[in-house]
Amino acid sequence: MERSRPSPASDGAVDSAQLRPALAALGLALSDSQLEQLAAYAQLLLRWNAVHNLTAIAAPDQLISRHLLDSLAILGEIRRIVGDRRLRVLDVGAGGGLPGIPLAIADPGLHVTLVDKVQKKVAFLTQVKLELRLVNVECVHARVEALRPAAPYDIVVARAFASLAELVRLTRNLIAANGHWFAMKGAPPQAEFDELARLPGVRVLATVKLHVPRLDAERHLIVLQPL
Repeated sequence: MERSRPSPASDGAVDSAQLRPALAALGLALSDSQLEQLAAYAQLLLRWNAVHNLTAIAAPDQLISRHLLDSLAILGEIRRIVGDRRLRVLDVGAGGGLPGIPLAIADPGLHVTLVDKVQKKVAFLTQVKLELRLVNVECVHARVEALRPAAPYDIVVARAFASLAELVRLTRNLIAANGHWFAMKGAPPQAEFDELARLPGVRVLATVKLHVPRLDAERHLIVLQPL
């Protein structure tokens, strides 16, 4: 069972100052305005969640560890593997905007497209984009298999979306020839690896164990490449 360590956020609010040391543990140095955007996003998620059930997590301290920090734990790996350049990122089954919104806030060099088939979730994402003035975010109401982007994506990222093989099948036509899939998982999914091995044209580049501050739970990032 997941257990998040206690944090100072216990009064229903998310304080941007409390994010700084946790982000430093991830090797991220964000500006005051970025920290404020992350905190504002968390507050919007909590507010909308009370009505629209966007996430099962309703406590601010758990939202910080299980959503914000969990999402941002992959940013260093993205930059290590893909490099420090402008990237087109597709977040499939974006839901409440995780990991896409935190990534877009923390790294303005990412242009993030958030796609979800549920209208109320896309309405929330659009509100976040407008209120936080995220010019590097695009919100799309569609099934991922119906997307027809003007250009392929450098990265397809998924968090609790589908099996590895299903992720590849649904998005293979959306990813650049030299692109990468970044799939966020708990424990390494051996059954999914076995299924993926039977799928032609893709290989596992890396399986990275993530260390998320304040979270006592197993997290891994599976990085795939088209062949």
